[in-house]
Amino acid sequence: MKQITENQDSGIYHAPWEKSFEKVITPFEEFIHRETTSGMLLMGTAILALVLANSALAGFYSHTLHIPVSISVGGWSLEKTLHHWVNDGLMTLFFFVVGLELKREILVGELADWRKAALPMIAAIGGMLAPALIYLAFNPDGAAAHGWGIPMATDIAFAIGALVLLARRVPRALITFLVALAIVDDLGAVAVIAIFYTETLVYDALWIALALFGVLIIFNRAGIRRISPYAIVSVFLWYFLLKSGVHATIAGVLGAFTVPAIPKYDPQRFSRQVKNLMNRFDKSYESDKSIMNNVEMRSVVQTLENSILRVGAPLQRLEHAWHLPVAFLVVPVFALFNAGIPLQLDSLGETLSNPVTLGIGVGLIGGKFIGITLSSWVAIKLGIAELPPEIRFTQIAGVSLLAGIGFTMAIFIADLGFAAQPDYLLMAKTGILSASLLAGISGYIWLRLVAGGR
Repeated sequence: MKQITENQDSGIYHAPWEKSFEKVITPFEEFIHRETTSGMLLMGTAILALVLANSALAGFYSHTLHIPVSISVGGWSLEKTLHHWVNDGLMTLFFFVVGLELKREILVGELADWRKAALPMIAAIGGMLAPALIYLAFNPDGAAAHGWGIPMATDIAFAIGALVLLARRVPRALITFLVALAIVDDLGAVAVIAIFYTETLVYDALWIALALFGVLIIFNRAGIRRISPYAIVSVFLWYFLLKSGVHATIAGVLGAFTVPAIPKYDPQRFSRQVKNLMNRFDKSYESDKSIMNNVEMRSVVQTLENSILRVGAPLQRLEHAWHLPVAFLVVPVFALFNAGIPLQLDSLGETLSNPVTLGIGVGLIGGKFIGITLSSWVAIKLGIAELPPEIRFTQIAGVSLLAGIGFTMAIFIADLGFAAQPDYLLMAKTGILSASLLAGISGYIWLRLVAGGR
């Protein structure tokens, strides 16, 4: 009782075990919010998948991937394997967050100002074209050529996680450059998936999907800021895109682009509202009553909560709410279900020398390095873009190596490109994993050496 009284006197209430739990939870929360943590978790789940696929549990791992899961309502049902639910369903949330980030960056971020956006945009385009051309040089025709989009993608979580490890040695502007580059890269990957990795179209379902996208646009233009209408329509949009032949995860990007980015209240209106509400709150205070039995105080608090929601843009709230679940659940689960490739040591040399593996490996490491570095140099020399004063060009070269980490999006495109060629898919994933590892290590060492020579 004494402890409770002391907490009340300081204006803070504690449950009996709350302080003990805070000692455990607070360090964990700090760990979760570190930039490098999502990359570490992603690496851990990828290693776990490799262990499972190459151990006595390999049969169990493979069986788990192919467990059928169905959703049924009356006579309607939708059945897919667990692996497909992860790739077609759960990853839609990943693309939703990508779409939110893209929209924010275009409206108010690094891509909003052409002078700031020019260099990472041009670098990203060069970093997509060069790997694709290198891959096609190794695989000019046949079914293998269909994997040209695989080495185009950069894994933003891994790349930025590696760069943040050097945060004290590199300028903040270099991290910003990589973020902007990776976001443009994501936009390019989404466009590639939508345009080039759609094999057959069912037009009836596609027209319905387009109509639903139109409904979302109407919601936006009509000023609807509640999230639930967008969520409901987006679920149907996902289903009809799935049936149309366009990859269903594109629904995440389309839904994100229609989320309102303008709040209901401007800052001055919100400030006046809060001051009035706080005056009412203070006047209604009664020392012998808690907020639970003080009707006026409860009303003020509820109104204050509504005002806070109206001063924040829905896009901002959703990006904040979904960033951690996607980074710490969706992407690691994707890695767990997709990174498990059986490694045959007796044929590893043959696998690594396969044109698909080489095309992806050389494309991710050499292609990203050449494409980003060369396009950046040309853009700066021609005066199209400017190198930020705190960044040296040698650091741009180091970042171009980190951009060769193509894990999440590259594996995703590989699953689309080689769904009917399991041998090529194995080669592709081997190339992605090995190249991403080498790109991360070489980029980290390069930037560390460059920083050491300052």
